[in-house]
Amino acid sequence: MSADSPSTVSSRPCPLCGKPANHDFRPFCSRGCRDRDLHNWFDEDYRIPVTPGADEGDDAPGGFGEARDDG
Repeated sequence: MSADSPSTVSSRPCPLCGKPANHDFRPFCSRGCRDRDLHNWFDEDYRIPVTPGADEGDDAPGGFGEARDDG
């Protein structure tokens, strides 16, 4: 069986290094890239950019969680 057979190589490249993905570590090419991606998640390197004030959550002043003084 060749290294380029459909059972070992995915059609998409590895998202970290761009090499052909290996079926055993899909979508990555190797255990190293898979572990590096997991490490990035643990270190919180993957973040969604947020503009300040764009999304006021439950802890915003006057939110549902605060008691109001109406009188």
